[in-house]
Amino acid sequence: MRKRISRAPIQPLTSPNKTNPHKSNFQKNKKSSAPKSDPFAYKIEQTVKNFVAPKEEPVAEETRLNKYISNAGVCSRRQADEYIKAGYVTVNDEIVLEMGYKVKPKDVVKFKNKKVQGERKVYVLMNKPKGYLTTVSDDRERKTVMELVDTIKDVRLYPVGRLDRNSMGVLILTNDGELAQKLSHPSGEVTKVYQVELDKPLDHKDLLKIREGVVLEDGKANVDQVDYTLPRGDDRHVGIELHSGKNRIVRRIFESLGYEVERLDRVLYAGLTKKNLPRGKWRFMTEKEIIFLKYFTANKKEKKPKEHPDK
Repeated sequence: MRKRISRAPIQPLTSPNKTNPHKSNFQKNKKSSAPKSDPFAYKIEQTVKNFVAPKEEPVAEETRLNKYISNAGVCSRRQADEYIKAGYVTVNDEIVLEMGYKVKPKDVVKFKNKKVQGERKVYVLMNKPKGYLTTVSDDRERKTVMELVDTIKDVRLYPVGRLDRNSMGVLILTNDGELAQKLSHPSGEVTKVYQVELDKPLDHKDLLKIREGVVLEDGKANVDQVDYTLPRGDDRHVGIELHSGKNRIVRRIFESLGYEVERLDRVLYAGLTKKNLPRGKWRFMTEKEIIFLKYFTANKKEKKPKEHPDK
């Protein structure tokens, strides 16, 4: 006969007389003045709002010369390489023949004695609505998020981060390829917070399984936090925080336990929220938000490869 292992029951989340020392940040840091529809107010308080950039100037971004010319719309990178070899390109009135030469922000680049104007960097924050694909184009002519920013002219924007067609919430669009790559790469460890509505109440035992990490077809899915959202009353509503960038990871976590996600809303991505941004609308990021993102990605430590002892 197997022994039954007893576990401490989950304490009620809305008890007014008792303090639960094991409460997650979804609960204990939530302010009573926060909107009931947004159970993640604690995250808003911790991110861009309180960010103060260091006094030191950030390292100036450098761009490969062929990429700089290509981004300006002069020609392709391959063609730019040929023009550089032929001596048609100058930097600060000096002919540059070096492949891989990097242009600094204040450098003056000329092609056939005409100044090349570098592409201006644009950073957009969107509250993505349901029913739009997070892609630049679609072969089946379905709606994409690019249709929502079609008033921005002369700039090639790209969406950053996965957010499937039926999901909503925070989405970044930019033409800053370096920043986009850092945010999208798994080593960036970008924090994402989702507000989830399920087809039925989430059982406590399944909540614990998610906390411990459920095993999916592509490996174990680890989450940073998961809990019922407040005010407690309908256990179909759950908050989940994670770093994983795997495709449909949140939906697959719940599907593996027999639940269907009826509504998925990303309320935070890389420290940015959709606060005061209506569904389907977008705005240009503030200078503070842009600086925050650049410092955020610059300060992420790259993981060193494991060293194997000599045999």
